[in-house]
Amino acid sequence: MKDRAAVLQAEANLKNAEAEYKRAEALHKAGVTSKAELDRALAARDTAAALVEAARQSSSMTDVGPRAEEIRAAEAQVQQMKAALDYAHTQLAATEIKAPVTGTVLERIVERGEMVSPSAFGGSGTKTSVIGLADLSDLQIEIDISQTDFARLKMDQRAEIIPEAFPNLRYSGHIAEIAPEANRAKSTVQLKVKVEDPNEHLRPEMNARVNFLADKTPNTESKPTGRVLVPKQAVVKKDGGAFVFVVKGNRVEQRTIRTGEEIGDAYLVLDGLNGSESVAVSGVDKLRDGDRVKVQ
Repeated sequence: MKDRAAVLQAEANLKNAEAEYKRAEALHKAGVTSKAELDRALAARDTAAALVEAARQSSSMTDVGPRAEEIRAAEAQVQQMKAALDYAHTQLAATEIKAPVTGTVLERIVERGEMVSPSAFGGSGTKTSVIGLADLSDLQIEIDISQTDFARLKMDQRAEIIPEAFPNLRYSGHIAEIAPEANRAKSTVQLKVKVEDPNEHLRPEMNARVNFLADKTPNTESKPTGRVLVPKQAVVKKDGGAFVFVVKGNRVEQRTIRTGEEIGDAYLVLDGLNGSESVAVSGVDKLRDGDRVKVQ
């Protein structure tokens, strides 16, 4: 629109210059004006004509639009600016540290102002981690099993977990991982037992004892079985639960049981014993898990 207006203005100036030239030519022929006046009018007309041509060329270029090479150069410039913007976004993102998982901070490894390098560039004395992080809802226990006992264990085998800090607590678990190779020096194989329902009592790096449970006989529930009874004096009831001390050699193992109805001087055992165990029946209120006993 602007170029079109410039063309119209130039054409109007040319028309006025031509009229002035004609008047100057007539006056010169009549001897009223000099030859110099006529020459100035002619120069003004030629200049106006040149300006009209220039305005028309400029307008035609605007109508046609930019050339292909100009378009390509502009597109390349746009791509270059986009790349610079992406790089700036990447640099900005690098200033924010995001945890790979949801968890609880166990340890702050660096302080403000310390240098931290990616692990790929470690070894120069700079630290490669910022914090120690753990998911307390996904706890596993690492166990080194003797190679002589390894054949009796398998993936997903059930286990009972007893933390040393809370010997009266019991947690259910199962074998979640078996190392692909043994430790020749220690003659052991490492297992990882997953704690199925950890609570606030458990913490990373705690010690615990793990009892692996034998698989249940298939269709046990559908087959009639004999009842398991345990003497009342062998049962310790505490904190809403019940347990007995199973004799294993010259030591006892605390075993949680679920009792049913009373039958004379005994309880019916619904869960925890299979009837083949021997249990302590005297002094049970003074016994602790792992205590030595004398079998009489």
